[in-house]
Amino acid sequence: MLNNFFKLEENYTDIKTEIIAGITTFLAMAYILGVNPAMLAEGGMPATSIFFSTALASGIACIIMGLISNYPIGLAPGMGMNALFTYTIILSMGNSWQAALSAVFIASILFFIITVSGLRQVILDAIPLNLKLAIGAGIGFFLAFIGLQGSGIIVSDPSTIVGMGNILSAPALLAVIGILLTLILYIRKVPAAVFIGLIVTAIIGVIFTLCGYGIGETAMPVLPTQIISFNFDTTVFLGFLNGFGELFSNIPNLVMILFSIIFVTFFDTTGTLIPLAKECGFVDEEGKTKGIEKAFMGDAVGGIVGSVLGTSTLTAYVESATGIGLGGRTGLTAIVTGIMFLLSIFFAPVVLSLFTSSVTTCALVIVGILMIVQLKNIEWDNLIVASSTFMTIIMMLLTYSISLGIAWGFLVYAITSLATNNTDDINWITWIMVIIFVLYIFFGL
Repeated sequence: MLNNFFKLEENYTDIKTEIIAGITTFLAMAYILGVNPAMLAEGGMPATSIFFSTALASGIACIIMGLISNYPIGLAPGMGMNALFTYTIILSMGNSWQAALSAVFIASILFFIITVSGLRQVILDAIPLNLKLAIGAGIGFFLAFIGLQGSGIIVSDPSTIVGMGNILSAPALLAVIGILLTLILYIRKVPAAVFIGLIVTAIIGVIFTLCGYGIGETAMPVLPTQIISFNFDTTVFLGFLNGFGELFSNIPNLVMILFSIIFVTFFDTTGTLIPLAKECGFVDEEGKTKGIEKAFMGDAVGGIVGSVLGTSTLTAYVESATGIGLGGRTGLTAIVTGIMFLLSIFFAPVVLSLFTSSVTTCALVIVGILMIVQLKNIEWDNLIVASSTFMTIIMMLLTYSISLGIAWGFLVYAITSLATNNTDDINWITWIMVIIFVLYIFFGL
């Protein structure tokens, strides 16, 4: 039955290979179980409930992806999307987490419509490639900055705005150890390097705490009081229903939020799915990707599931490449990954006690490094591209806002293109985006 449904023989795989690949993909993605609650909690959401939502939404979304598309790709709250959710929509723009969840729900529905209608590919082709690369890299820098700040490696400074903190403080030293350790594991191509790095860093942190070094610091991990819990916190479930009134009280604000969520989700998910499909061998000689429409559909449905269960937007994970590398070729791999996420729900006390901000810093920095690698494909000899890339990244960091970074990047790209009469790659869709961003930057709309 499994062979017929998932077409295992046709894809040159078997049940054992798919199970191993699914478990491996989960281990590579599992760091999100610690990172997402810690990040969203800064926006006022209860960490325990976020852990439950993250694990449940990821599990369901992975299973949906496996059943709908038969792709071996795992989904979970996106790195970058959770930063946009917390630091831009909630903290920077002053919205409640309920309103932010409402925005995620609406954006997910719109994204689903865009996917079903076929507009996804049309819009993707309309945005200049270099801007796509700049935005992805900018988010990578932003994630790393958040991690370094959360662990105390980077601190505020009245003279220079930011500066280096006390590296010998327990949280900062633990984060430094974690970053270097995880980086070594990743460079040596150890499977599930980020997850292993988190575990080892957490163990070192607990040893620090037991020895009295950093005791009492909220950023330091501690021994969990219990291993398994059956007390599931559903506080944030359907939380989006309570945010519509606030969200629709400021329509310009709503438009900007929805635009930012859809924009970042669009390029994050699309830019991940296509390379993974190619790695699976689903791309033919003409460049057409077999079944990619169903993968897009599974991804879009997963986003809706996440918003209903109370977490930031879900997206396809590039870490799925670890399972693919071990031979995972069908949706059975994704389903196994989803089952692992569902099982992790019972271990909330362990994850929340061990994966504190100092521990998760290593994951944020490593993911940031991986995201900025795409800068190698930027046309640096083109000053239009170089200037817009620079403004995208630096404004994203200095304004602490992903959407403002995107806005400045588009504005500079349009102005410099006009100045050089080089507007051939800017179509009407891009010009509409530029107008929206101008209103956002100069009038706060």
